Amino acid sequence: MKLITAVIRPSKLDEVKKALKDAGVLGMTLTEVQGFGRQFGHTEIYRGTEFAVEFIPKSKIEILTDDNTASSIADTIATVSRTDGVGDGKIWITEVTGVVRIRTNERDAEAI
Repeated sequence: MKLITAVIRPSKLDEVKKALKDAGVLGMTLTEVQGFGRQFGHTEIYRGTEFAVEFIPKSKIEILTDDNTASSIADTIATVSRTDGVGDGKIWITEVTGVVRIRTNERDAEAI
């Protein structure tokens, strides 16, 4: 089993969600996060005053899936969320050693 974690632009969230549903993804977890990468934040002007925005709002999506579909799900996220600009985000895939569905006590692949 794999855990796919993607940090993307919030403006791309609806497109990514639709593409994942169309690809057969049955569930995901969304967290609104803040961070920075190579862009190191930016400056904005509000009512004539310039201030630094160090942490940029992002959307973090987590999807638990089997080994066979992890790569295609990551490709779908990357394709749909790409703008070719700095700040598009990152995707990482992590090995999961076990999963338990709390309600039924199903384990591993049955719990997905």
